Amino acid sequence: MLTTSIDTHAAEARPRLLDTVDRVSEMCFGLFMALTFVGAVSAVAAPADAARTMFITALGCNLAWGLVDAVMYLVRTLTERGRRLSLIKAVRSANDPSDAIACLRNALSPALRPLVEDAELEAIRSCIARTSDWPVTPTLGAQDLLAAAAIFLIVVLATFPVALPFLVVPKVSTALLVSRVLTLLMLFGAGLALGRHAGFGGWMAGLAMTVLGVVLTAAIILLGG
Repeated sequence: MLTTSIDTHAAEARPRLLDTVDRVSEMCFGLFMALTFVGAVSAVAAPADAARTMFITALGCNLAWGLVDAVMYLVRTLTERGRRLSLIKAVRSANDPSDAIACLRNALSPALRPLVEDAELEAIRSCIARTSDWPVTPTLGAQDLLAAAAIFLIVVLATFPVALPFLVVPKVSTALLVSRVLTLLMLFGAGLALGRHAGFGGWMAGLAMTVLGVVLTAAIILLGG
């Protein structure tokens, strides 16, 4: 964890897109956005073109928010790299090794500081001092653009399981049932993935995410979302 937060070369040279938490979070975000429109559909009093209008509106909304989310991911990535480069420059320009070690320790989270010895920080300081090809300014690479594109696609694709039944199922009440079942399955799958990634009960996490998703969706609709 310490190495990941400091060593930009080792952490960013490896091909990577999004981790499990990022993928699940973006999927849930797109899912909740689509649910705000589906939640407004009435199976009894829906007009004839309600399904098509709802689908187009939900898709348009998720296209917009997928773009915003992707751009903000790039902004966040660039900002984090800028902070790491600032730390590296501070370590390299320190007049005394103890000052450099203090900079590294301050960069740790409060929970990690008591667990990391000065000798470990000295090893990192020495590595930083020996490496001379650090970038001058933070930059974005092809992998970052691919990750941003993945975020955009995840948010947009989350629209379809929720809203598509209204286009392919003629009866609104049946389409509403199919949409809700698919939504619950997606929420359960998201919780299952997070639970397994975190190392605790996947099934319980899946059930908890399903309940949380239902509560959040109801709150979003009640608040006018």
